Amino acid sequence: MPRIDFYVLPDHRDNGRALLACRLADKAYNLGHTVYILAASDAQATALDDLLWTFRQDSFTPHERYPLTGEESSPVLVGTVLPAEATAQVLINFTDNLPEGFERYERVVELVDQTPDVLMQSRERFKQYRERGCAPETHKL
Repeated sequence: MPRIDFYVLPDHRDNGRALLACRLADKAYNLGHTVYILAASDAQATALDDLLWTFRQDSFTPHERYPLTGEESSPVLVGTVLPAEATAQVLINFTDNLPEGFERYERVVELVDQTPDVLMQSRERFKQYRERGCAPETHKL
């Protein structure tokens, strides 16, 4: 079973969860891990793709949109559907649902802010992970 981590932001900011996704993807990349960021929509995937280019001026996180257009893959992928086979070690779930096939990843990251809908959906996913035999951990930031 994968390690499940819920990162809980102390408030709600417009880009808070997106910035956290970029920071965690960058950290995982710098530790030598591969990352897949699962977005809820094409618009959200595009916004995350753009933010990965600009969220820090002093670093670069190599990334691509999934599905890939070429044969080479970047260490960080952003898409709206999970690949049939796990292509990364870390899955950052930016959707409101439990990702199908999350078990194929070594680690799953959930991003939570203080928006009532996000909190409610995150609690439901926490419960679903437990029902599937996982032991999710919470990290308050």
